[in-house]
Amino acid sequence: MTWQIRETSDLTDAHALRRTVFIEEQAIAEAEEWDDLDDQAIHLVAYQGETPLGTARLLTSGSTGKIGRICVAKPARGTGLGAALVAEGIQRLAQIPGLTTVRLSAQVYATGFYEKLGFSVISDQYDDAGIPHHDMERPL
Repeated sequence: MTWQIRETSDLTDAHALRRTVFIEEQAIAEAEEWDDLDDQAIHLVAYQGETPLGTARLLTSGSTGKIGRICVAKPARGTGLGAALVAEGIQRLAQIPGLTTVRLSAQVYATGFYEKLGFSVISDQYDDAGIPHHDMERPL
């Protein structure tokens, strides 16, 4: 499977992916999924042709970049697309002057996936939208 990861300001495809994965599949309440950070973020969407397959959003705060709202459509899971989205996010954040760390909030079942990408757990387990999470980070 091949894909192209693009930065976009049109959130139609990113929101559709997030709705499918987070709201429909994982039963996260809409009020918890949609926040006021989308208009401050850099949004990445992965496409195969014109079909959106995955998305992630990038935010910054001080010397920390954050990769969040990472999701991959069912047909593209297990293909390496999730890792490619994270790698692209890290690469883009590394180009922002002053950032030294990348952080993300990982669903507990996915911590091993992120550890393979260089992230370490930095928090106790906590509940986010009814799903157990850990904060994780890695240096840039």
